Amino acid sequence: MQTNEQNRIAYGATTTRSQVEIDQGLRAFMLGVYNNMVLGLAITGLVALGAFMMATTTAPGGGLALTAFGEAIYMSPLRWVLMLSPLAFIFFFAFKIESLKPQTALMMFLGFAALMGISMSAIFLVFTGQSITQVFFITAAAFGGLSLYGYTTKRSLSGMGSFLVMGLIGLILAMIVNLFLGSGALGFVVSVIGVFIFAGLTAWDTQRLKEMYLYGNLNADSAGRASVMGALSLYLNFVNMFQFLLALLGNRE
Repeated sequence: MQTNEQNRIAYGATTTRSQVEIDQGLRAFMLGVYNNMVLGLAITGLVALGAFMMATTTAPGGGLALTAFGEAIYMSPLRWVLMLSPLAFIFFFAFKIESLKPQTALMMFLGFAALMGISMSAIFLVFTGQSITQVFFITAAAFGGLSLYGYTTKRSLSGMGSFLVMGLIGLILAMIVNLFLGSGALGFVVSVIGVFIFAGLTAWDTQRLKEMYLYGNLNADSAGRASVMGALSLYLNFVNMFQFLLALLGNRE
């Protein structure tokens, strides 16, 4: 017959083991999110560079000239399709995610990352390769710090998240207006605000994903889908923060 002390030790061991299992599961889940995000970023970068190389050639007098492929993706109406199709994909993906198998969702996300690469390849025409590289590492360092803060902070960021989402809607409207105005001053303000909004969203999304795993009662399939959707959220935060920082800090060709 067990004594009270033996019962207390057994209960403590069970509780500790359960907490360890939760911590291990959380780490595995978040690692899966980050791995998917990094894979998406790698595909975007490689496709962007490949598309740029296919779209340009050396002009007879020096400099760059567009190939037929380059004229199609940068000069024809197809460029608007490439610019707007990622937004359409995000809405479609969010609507269909619950009915997709995790592997199907991952393949769709990677296809989206490739499409983003074609769309973003135009930055090589505007900015120097050195400044693109520098801003990428600045973005990576900032993203890492913000995501770590969101993961470790005990403070709830839910209120900040609601404010940032409203700010994001305003930012999108301002960007649409500036497409017609072409104002350099408004473009600068949009870039500054955009950096702060996506910096905040990075911390908020990280905390949201952590809490989703801890309190969401996820099974294997739902955890897999949440991992892909979380990777998409963090990927978009990274890419948008990178683009706004590039507009502020990048050296133009």
